[in-house]
Amino acid sequence: MPGTNLTREEAQERARLLTVDAYEIDLDLSGAQEGGTYRSVTTVRFDSAEAGAETFIDLVAPAVHEVELNGKALDVAAVFRDSRITLPHLVAGSNELKVVADCSYTNTGEGLHRFVDPVDEQAYLYTQFEVPDARRVFASFEQPDLKATFRFTVKAPSGWTVISNSPTPEPKDDVWSFEPTPRISSYITALIVGPYHSVHSSYEKDGQSVPLGIYCRPSLAEYLDADAIFDVTRLGFDWFQEKFDYAYPFAKYDQLFVPEFNAGAMENAGAVTIRDQYVFRSKVTDAAYETRAETILHELAHMWFGDLVTMEWWNDLWLNESFATYTSIACLAYAEGSQWPHSWTTFANSMKTWAYRQDQLPSTHPIMADIRDLDDVLVNFDGITYAKGASVLKQLVAYVGMDAFFQGVQAYFKAHAFGNTRLSDLLGALEKTSGRDLKTWSKAWLETAGINILRPEIETDGDGHVTSFTVLQEAPALPAGAKGEPTLRPHRIAIGCYDLDAAGKLVRTDRIELDVDGERTTVPFPAGTARPAVILLNDDDLSYAKVRLDEESLRVVTEHLGDFTESLPRALCWASAWDMTRDGELATRDYLSLVLSGVGKETDIGVVQSLHRQVKLALDLYAAPEWREAGLTQWTEATLAHLRAAEPGSDHQLAWARAFADTARNPQQLDLLQALLDGTEAIEGLAVDTELRWAFVARLAATGLLDDEEIDAEYARDRTAAGERHAAAARAARPSQEAKAEAWASVVESDKLPNSLQEAVIAGFVQTDQRELLAPYAEKFFAAVKDVWDSRSHEMAQQVAIGLYPALHVSQETLDATDAWLASAEPSAALRRLMSESRSGVERALKARSADAEAATA
Repeated sequence: MPGTNLTREEAQERARLLTVDAYEIDLDLSGAQEGGTYRSVTTVRFDSAEAGAETFIDLVAPAVHEVELNGKALDVAAVFRDSRITLPHLVAGSNELKVVADCSYTNTGEGLHRFVDPVDEQAYLYTQFEVPDARRVFASFEQPDLKATFRFTVKAPSGWTVISNSPTPEPKDDVWSFEPTPRISSYITALIVGPYHSVHSSYEKDGQSVPLGIYCRPSLAEYLDADAIFDVTRLGFDWFQEKFDYAYPFAKYDQLFVPEFNAGAMENAGAVTIRDQYVFRSKVTDAAYETRAETILHELAHMWFGDLVTMEWWNDLWLNESFATYTSIACLAYAEGSQWPHSWTTFANSMKTWAYRQDQLPSTHPIMADIRDLDDVLVNFDGITYAKGASVLKQLVAYVGMDAFFQGVQAYFKAHAFGNTRLSDLLGALEKTSGRDLKTWSKAWLETAGINILRPEIETDGDGHVTSFTVLQEAPALPAGAKGEPTLRPHRIAIGCYDLDAAGKLVRTDRIELDVDGERTTVPFPAGTARPAVILLNDDDLSYAKVRLDEESLRVVTEHLGDFTESLPRALCWASAWDMTRDGELATRDYLSLVLSGVGKETDIGVVQSLHRQVKLALDLYAAPEWREAGLTQWTEATLAHLRAAEPGSDHQLAWARAFADTARNPQQLDLLQALLDGTEAIEGLAVDTELRWAFVARLAATGLLDDEEIDAEYARDRTAAGERHAAAARAARPSQEAKAEAWASVVESDKLPNSLQEAVIAGFVQTDQRELLAPYAEKFFAAVKDVWDSRSHEMAQQVAIGLYPALHVSQETLDATDAWLASAEPSAALRRLMSESRSGVERALKARSADAEAATA
């Protein structure tokens, strides 16, 4: 049951009427090994501001047995409908409600998720409640500003462990009785239940002692690098407590690596759940460890910003996520002892690229979005909420100064601990500490949509001296269908001046920091100064804007992009080139040439792996069809050459092996993949371990060189949850009508697959080399997507709506079919948004293809 939507007005009225005191939740999970349903008993005490008022509490449950309000039994059939229980005739002051229900385990990653590990055949449970899914486990007033204390009592099978927000008690007769939590929101409560493996330590400093725990399934225990995870966690404790000047606010801190998790992690207070793909079964590059570290720190930052102090309503979701993103990156960049001081390079290379993409979709919206209801927020975990918001916070820190920023944050935490706030509360604190008026800044940056482009306008005399230097700011028209008007904004930027040294390296020789505002800003460049080889706007990546190079800088960068001595300016130039490719300003074939000329000199492994993904995407979607195969051939040959040339055992070697596996195409290349898989051929230093084997299997299956029996044999080598996902993807990837029909039926015509297997089947089904085979499914998609959306949970429906949209069919016919569907299907606002975003991708690809075709004749 999807659950009834909750509007902002309903939440505001309920918050006006109610003050919630405490929940007592009693769950009988003793039958979890078998699944089905479980008994949920909720007792909640709350105050009403009015006598005789009526409100409702939220619950998604297949059966409600009792509803008792203030000692009086209510008629369940009369008061329970869809996902709401009506509460009539409240008394002024204290009220007590008891609800007895049967609730369902899920396999969708929402509510109380149940997973059976194929290794030990044991069930493992965890909750995921953001945004509105605590109501799937217990009756709750499901909105962030109705905070309360929560006391959980759980009966579990013998030998299992139960973890929650409060410290784990000793069980009595398999019943685990937890102490009440501090006042928190329902969406950050948590239960993790099962025969989990654990490692324990503590954070000790200046008399403070916080118990630390790390949990995973026993089948992953041999791969759990707990010491490394504890090291990152302690790094965050040190840095955040100093910067926030507020001690960690909960009694313990557990991190639980759980199966089939939809997101990266979730900030449950004191009991953070993290996708267990972060327990690495095989060799990964340092970029993967950096990403995991950022995720760990992101969730730890939420313990203060989000859990201690919580948004009043979901329109400030951006601030919650942006703050955690900004501070996690800043911790990695600045904290003493961090292994990733280059983390702003990663941010510029990945997070901001995501933001720029999102901000050019028809669904672009102000950072401070207008969240009308739960449906709005469910599709708003996007590149603007996370990445653009964090970019703008970085700009804000540059604008007010880092010391003033954190002084304001400290005052904010102290003033609002265990309460709820609005954006104005934080900005007010920052205005006091910085002396800056942030109202104009806020209006320009947070309340308007769209992106700016910064271009340098440079004039020189006959001797090559700069005579004038101006930064031009543009506000391009918003995409068709987007709300709002183009807006010029104030930017705090640095300008880097780079010259080639004697060794041929691009070295920064000067840096100018200034405020850019309006269409033209004069740069105070000393008269008579020789023009640098490269002038890079937004050096150090202080602001959020698309940046273009002047003609001379572009010429030098094209020849020497890999020669910057620092990783961040390289990342900024790579990002600019990618953005130009997506905008049709740089032909795909020219982008490929640029990457091939510079990627061999790129030392940052995260940037290298991003370039791999971007080149493949550009060739698949943005290349002129008549040249695409030639481009893919050129790229594949390059991936193999780099693989053979890479230092044995290095991260770069592994990255190039994966890139080669992703695109191998001719018989000789596919024979090499098969030989590496069989062990009849080896490349020095390359360990063909479990995950790399599956990468080879996926490609061989997609090209028709592995059949069902061979995929089954590979699964027999790795009969784990991860192996099951890989095998499902490989079967769906096979280039036959039968394989595609089977995969389609399992996802669209049935709802039996759990979230992780559905995701794997969709990923295998969509193969860029199989356009003709997939063509008939475009019409089937449009015929089915609305029914899927209306009948599935949000996470499951969104996987289908995004993953099976015919994005590979870059044609006017796809645009027309989407337009016809949008005009006739009467979709919900959330589904309409997702479909419009997918349509925009096809439209962009058509434009880029035209640019690539024109480049061939130029």
